[in-house]
Amino acid sequence: MIIAMANDHGGLALKKIVKEHLIERGYKVVDLGTHSEESVDYPIYGKACGEAVASGKADLGIVICGTGIGISIAANKVKGIRCGLCTSVEMAELTKKHNDANMLALGGRTTDAELSIKITDTWLDTEFEGGRHKRRTDMLDEM
Repeated sequence: MIIAMANDHGGLALKKIVKEHLIERGYKVVDLGTHSEESVDYPIYGKACGEAVASGKADLGIVICGTGIGISIAANKVKGIRCGLCTSVEMAELTKKHNDANMLALGGRTTDAELSIKITDTWLDTEFEGGRHKRRTDMLDEM
């Protein structure tokens, strides 16, 4: 499985930690940047990661900015993307079970590394329930 990752300057440190964890778990990671702490515009990176997932170049995506808010909004502007900003393990489980999120957003300045790893693992290991939720995700995809 290929996971695309992107971040702004506020998400760089956390991206490095999550990326290494994903590689240790056996995932192929496509790192779309940024690669420095120099200030950049998060919409560029959220869009790039969303496009990688929507086009099929990656199976899933993870985006990280300071809070996760801005970059998740940017990713969700890409048709076919359902990016969930998660700040707890429960949110990670439900965003996959109920929303079939194909992207995860994290906050590099708001969620510590240990919790971010637990959130990421839960999101990756949880299956979409389908059923009534499928009807709703289809509605989202039509928007």
